[in-house]
Amino acid sequence: MKDNLPRYTLRVSQILLDKLAYIAAYEGRTKNKELEQLIKQRIAAFEKQHGEIDLDEYHRHNDMTS
Repeated sequence: MKDNLPRYTLRVSQILLDKLAYIAAYEGRTKNKELEQLIKQRIAAFEKQHGEIDLDEYHRHNDMTS
């Protein structure tokens, strides 16, 4: 099934990848969905401490290709 979601290559040690796979299986998720949950949690924690991230401002001041 094709989608239009952006792709991102992650370089990480095999040990971390294996541990992520273990946690994901334990939680009944794929590694990708587990990473997505971790990212969402981190964003929520950041925004709770610093306020909502203004993506319009970010896009005006940063190159989105990185």
